[in-house]
Order: sequence, then C-alpha cells, then structure tokens
Amino acid sequence: MADPVSSIRNLGPAMEAACTRAGIRSAEELRALGADEAYGRLLEIGTRPHFIGYYVIEMGLQGRPWNDCKGSEKEALRRRFDAIVARSRATGMGEVERVLDQIGTGMRR
Repeated sequence: MADPVSSIRNLGPAMEAACTRAGIRSAEELRALGADEAYGRLLEIGTRPHFIGYYVIEMGLQGRPWNDCKGSEKEALRRRFDAIVARSRATGMGEVERVLDQIGTGMRR
C-alpha cells in the first residue's frame, strides 16, 4: 500500500484531500511530480494561489520544517511560485471555473 500524502512532513489532512482532488493519491506520486507540477495541478482544480501552500510542499518534499527556508532560497521559491501561478492563469480557467461556467453560474459570460 502506498504512503498517504500526509506522511510527508508538514502536510496534513487538508493538503492530502486537495492532492486527492488533483489526482495525486500518494506520497510517492507527489515526490515524483515535485512541488512545481503538484502545485500547478492544485491550481487547476481551483485551489487559490497561496505562497505558503506551495512553500510547505517544497519544504516537506525536502524533509525540512515548513519555515526553514530564508533569504535568497526563499526568494527563489517565490519566483518559482509566481511563475506557476502565471502559467496557471495563462491556460485559462481552472477546473472549478470550467464546471461553474458549464452549468451557468461561472463569472465568464
């Protein structure tokens, strides 16, 4: 049996549930994807962008406390996060927005 996402340091039940909704069903799969791809998938399902959410995944995958990163390393993570968010927005609506739009309750009309 595969280890749950919540077996990764810093990641709890809420992150595990979000990962499951994004199709990431195990710690091994999350590790294989890496933080950037995994966070992009979370954005695709409608997760609101939040740097700490991304940061926690990256630190957890490294086996480090969530608040361990400082200075230039943290700045580099912020640039990666901003690029992931920009790509997500460039590809259009997330899955939640697409469904809402299909049933007539979305913001695009």
